[in-house]
Amino acid sequence: MFVKICGNTTEEDALLATALGADALGFIFAPSRRQVRPDDVRSIVKRLPHEVITVGVFVNERPEQVVEIASTVGLHGVQLSGREPLSEVRWIRERLKFVIQGFTAGDPALAAAANGPADVLLIDSPNPGSGQVFDWRLAEGAPGGVRILLAGGLNPDNVGDAIRLVRPWGVDVATGVEAAPGRKDPRKLRRFIEAARGGGEALAEPLAEPIRDRDPSRGPYDWQADLS
Repeated sequence: MFVKICGNTTEEDALLATALGADALGFIFAPSRRQVRPDDVRSIVKRLPHEVITVGVFVNERPEQVVEIASTVGLHGVQLSGREPLSEVRWIRERLKFVIQGFTAGDPALAAAANGPADVLLIDSPNPGSGQVFDWRLAEGAPGGVRILLAGGLNPDNVGDAIRLVRPWGVDVATGVEAAPGRKDPRKLRRFIEAARGGGEALAEPLAEPIRDRDPSRGPYDWQADLS
């Protein structure tokens, strides 16, 4: 089971999640109580093992800005959690290693997302970032044959049940493992990761395949060159 810990704001929490076995860490650049600055995240990312997937979370941000921040910070990929049109998602995916595209549970657009450019589809509650649980049966509308990352109100006590019902490729949590907004609770974090592993260890496949590296000889992506 792929486990992403989102809403990290400090190096201490990022290193703790890594030590406890998280597969991916999310950093929120959109307006939020957990919003972080690119310079701060760049410092954190430098301290993390390369195999830990680092993800920048954006909401309806300009595609050029998304790619510039991800490239300069050194992130592996991004999560688009707004209403980004397919053309923008594709443009971003052509320039970055991988993209997670977020949808709210029950969104009719989710059914057609299997043919889109995103590598992973995230299903969240109708009020993303609230930490509220939604009716997991709404996730049944997700297309088959794609990687589904389940979010929305997950915590150490319910993640096992969510995995058994929805059978996602991975799970994503922020509020459910916090002591306060933006600060992780070590005990909750440990319990969540252990419960997620126990609830669906055999359901996930490695993420290595969808992370397709750009040609390293090209250097960092320069969005300004695309506009010239």
